This record gives sequence, C-alpha cells and structure tokens, in this order.
Amino acid sequence: MILLSCCKDDNEPTNGSDAIQTFTVNGVSFKMIKVEGGTFTMGDEDDNIEAFNSQPAHPVTLSTFLIGQTEVTQELWEAVLGRKPSIDKGDKQPVESVSYYDCMNFLMKLNELTGMHFRLPFEAEWEYAARGGNLSKGFLYSGSNDPLEVAWYYDNSGNPVPRHKPVAKKAPNELGIYDMSGNVFEWCMDWYENYSSESQTNPTGPNSGTKRVIRGGSYNSNIVLCRVTSRWYEYPYIRNINMGLRLVHNYSPQ
Repeated sequence: MILLSCCKDDNEPTNGSDAIQTFTVNGVSFKMIKVEGGTFTMGDEDDNIEAFNSQPAHPVTLSTFLIGQTEVTQELWEAVLGRKPSIDKGDKQPVESVSYYDCMNFLMKLNELTGMHFRLPFEAEWEYAARGGNLSKGFLYSGSNDPLEVAWYYDNSGNPVPRHKPVAKKAPNELGIYDMSGNVFEWCMDWYENYSSESQTNPTGPNSGTKRVIRGGSYNSNIVLCRVTSRWYEYPYIRNINMGLRLVHNYSPQ
C-alpha cells in the first residue's frame, strides 16, 4: 500500500508548496524533499583544499528532483523486503551492510509496491542536494562548516567503539535534509571515474566500470570524507557496515 501527501512544514526550509512529499509503504512513512534544479560548480575549485577525488571542478546543470529527507531506515527496508540485513539493529537507524545489488533489489520491490520509480541518486544530484541546492550557503559539510552540528563521524560517534546513530538526530542542511555528511556512506548510481573539466547537464556517469560511487562519509570515517565534495567508491557486490542508501525520484508537479 502507498499513500502520498504533500505538506509544508514551517520548521523546515522549503522549495514551494510541494517541497516535502510523504509516502507510506506497509505502514512505514518516509519523506522526500524537492530539490529545485539549477547550475552549480561540482567538485573543489581550491587546489589546496583537503578532499578526496574532487577535482577538477566543473559546471553541472540539473533538473528538479526529489531526494530522501533521511537515509533509508531499517524499518523501511523491512517493510519492503520483510527482513533487516543490518548488523547494528534499530528501526530508525540507517540500513547498512547492503551492497549496490541489494539496493537494486530493494528498489525493484519498492517500485512494485508503489507503482513509482524510486532510484539511487546520480552523483551530481547527491552533491547538489548535499550542498543545499539553490539555497546553498557554501558549507564544507552538509549544512554547516562545523561537522559536530551535522555529522556522525569517527571522532564523535562512540567511545571506544564508533556506532551508527538514528537518522535525523543532527541538524539538517539548507533544504531540510539530514545526515548527508556522516552516519553511513550512500550508494550512487554512477560508475566511478575521474572528473572531467567539461560542463555537463543531468550527468549519469560513465557507461561502464568496476566500482560504484559512494558519498558522504560514515560514522567510522575521517572527517574529510564527510565533506560535500569528497568522493569514494566500492565494488557493487560489497556489503559493509558503513554503507547504506538514500532514495531519489524524478520530480512531477502534484
């Protein structure tokens, strides 16, 4: 079963009357945030900045899309597939220990249940949303220059053993999106390759490769990997306790 509603929350930044859309599947609700399309500079322009695999900077233009307000939770995964694959259990914690292929299976079943077409974000969409879209204030991390405000990472996620945290316990970014820095890495659709300096419109990455892009850093990461421009990658069959996912859907006016 799916229910869809559009709402405006006065406590969260919005991009119009349908800025937040709520979906319910088998009794579990999740919210999607509208990210208005625009043009931004992807990657780092400063040669001295400390970040991974983020140059050369290049202009990217994107259409409007919807992205999950939080990472996919364990309760949503269970509502769709009937099980929890995660090692650190908790309904409101991000699902983890899922491969790219596991995510594809989850999305296929979710789309069967809803009649919609949820997917993983393309890497450019992920970075644009993490930066705050057209409301961006240019922060290093998603929502702040102080990682303690917005991110769970190695230095603050547990002592002596770092752990995942329930979603949406830190401050959101400019668009009202949570945990795009830290908690779990998030799978993207793209095969990994080095950046080009050429401008792009709605890029989808290379046609083939060996590793998929993952973004955002994790509870167990060096803080540099949690920057909005930092990139990493993994084989699509790998399941790791620090990797999860976030939903995207193409935007259609309601």
